Amino acid sequence: MKITNVEAFYLRLPDIQQRTDSSQDALLVRVSTDAGITGWGEVDASPAVAKAIIEAPYSHTLVTGLRSLLIGENPMETGKLWHKMHQSTLYYGRQGAVIQAMAGVDIALWDIKGQALKQPIHLLLGGAMRDRMRVYSSNMFQFTAEATADRAKRAIDTGHSAVKFGWEPFGRDAKMDCRYLDAIRKAIGDDNDIMLDVGLVWDAKTTIQRAELFRPYNLFWIEEPLPPDDVAGYGKVSAACTQYIAAGEEECTVMGFKRLIEEGGIDIVQIDLTRCGFTQSMEIAAIAHRAGRKVCNHNFTTDINSAASLHFLCAIPNALVMEYCVEPSEISRRLAKNPVRIEGGYAYLPQEPGLGVVPDPAIVEKFLVR
Repeated sequence: MKITNVEAFYLRLPDIQQRTDSSQDALLVRVSTDAGITGWGEVDASPAVAKAIIEAPYSHTLVTGLRSLLIGENPMETGKLWHKMHQSTLYYGRQGAVIQAMAGVDIALWDIKGQALKQPIHLLLGGAMRDRMRVYSSNMFQFTAEATADRAKRAIDTGHSAVKFGWEPFGRDAKMDCRYLDAIRKAIGDDNDIMLDVGLVWDAKTTIQRAELFRPYNLFWIEEPLPPDDVAGYGKVSAACTQYIAAGEEECTVMGFKRLIEEGGIDIVQIDLTRCGFTQSMEIAAIAHRAGRKVCNHNFTTDINSAASLHFLCAIPNALVMEYCVEPSEISRRLAKNPVRIEGGYAYLPQEPGLGVVPDPAIVEKFLVR
């Protein structure tokens, strides 16, 4: 079996809000083969940039677009092809958007491998250690505490036992932050969990002060309070705070995660499959496991990410919980014809070959940027 094409599809809502909300657009990757098997992946990055990386023509041996590298290759050789993509992009890659584009291709290759072998991806990763994952309802903060509390209550009413809120307008004022957290806690009661995503706006000392201030709200974790490159700051925060510290969604390399774990001391390692791919994510999860750390996915995009995340989390021993974006974007909420089943606060592992989900052509056509 040989790869015959690698395509990138840029989807975008007609009205993009000025928010840190990655559910508003998406980049899908389709890898086709001469055996008639097609694999799907996704990239969470700047869609236009990742599309260009996939489609770029050959320049020289260390500056090559991913499509030209892969045509004619055997899609079953996922490890070999990851290495080939990495080596052939060294002059402009090694981290960031190039690795993220590689991740989308990697997911599609694993989808092909599963379909060819008539096995779900979790079996190819070593087998399922569980057949479902507890999911938390992942939300943007609304612009009032009351609207945020309404969202939180809706999550509990629809079967979730945990909610996360993140980003603006949170983090700018301590009193306002407490109003938000107080409203959420009152809306969901003491028996459900709150994850707080700060959105990269504090330094280490501010984080330590806020963590002490927030102790009455019994937070499940505090996520990404610091800029992602402040690894030393994460080390201080992790040592000082009683709450669990979660981070990692901006990372996309094994070495980046090693630094966050070993120097930053984070408790919860957040891996985005659409930025790391299956091939890297399994290695990162193993490093976290050896260090005694739990793993959560990052997913604020589409059903492709949800399915990939679920296969991955169910195949590793140190999975904690699964992020599930509930923002109302049609791209995020309605992409797949057969989305992962979410019921009673759990996501149920697909058993079909490969990813087990495929995009709905009508949604792709509706939002495709040409």
